[in-house]
Amino acid sequence: MLSQLVLTLVMILIAYLLGSIPSGLWIGLYFYHKDLRRYGSGNIGTTNTFRILGNKAGTIVFIMDVLKGSLATCLPYLFHSPINPLFIGFFAAVGHVFSIFDHFKGGKAVATSSGVLLAYNPLLFLVGVVIFAITLLLTSMVSVGSLVVVLSITIIALIQHDWILSLLGIVITIGVYYLHRSNIQRIIHGQESMVSFGLGQYLRKKHTKN
Repeated sequence: MLSQLVLTLVMILIAYLLGSIPSGLWIGLYFYHKDLRRYGSGNIGTTNTFRILGNKAGTIVFIMDVLKGSLATCLPYLFHSPINPLFIGFFAAVGHVFSIFDHFKGGKAVATSSGVLLAYNPLLFLVGVVIFAITLLLTSMVSVGSLVVVLSITIIALIQHDWILSLLGIVITIGVYYLHRSNIQRIIHGQESMVSFGLGQYLRKKHTKN
């Protein structure tokens, strides 16, 4: 019993440290000599990385952030532990938001949480990708896509009676919505940043011209 408890604590610590790796911050500082905290939204996550450092850096940060969640979730398999992998993966999301390497600050955990889902249920992850893509094409807003997909996955988990995923989904959804509170205000007032494609961008340009 004690050895299993110690193993669980070790996995939690590893997951937290993996999640704490501030991919966007470090790539910006060491390869682009830019501190993402001083540009754009000030966030060190994928969206702001794309906006400030470009597609190459944004793609790398996205992949790294997803892998953080996936690797953490796979720890129980690697250590042959009976604990639910979602429980361990959750601490990667916690680490991403409260990074020990960034004064306990961080990103909004959407990509890292996606990585947790990828390792736990790849099919549901693909469903989430489709939901995100459709929402992004309709609204041209990454924030809306993120908000819709976390809520959708939680609802699907509830429908499927996956109670562990449902519980963590509710916690993550509340956290993501809280971290996006400034985005939500901008969305309400029609001031949220948009990508360069999609129906939302088309309608905004058309409205501006008129």
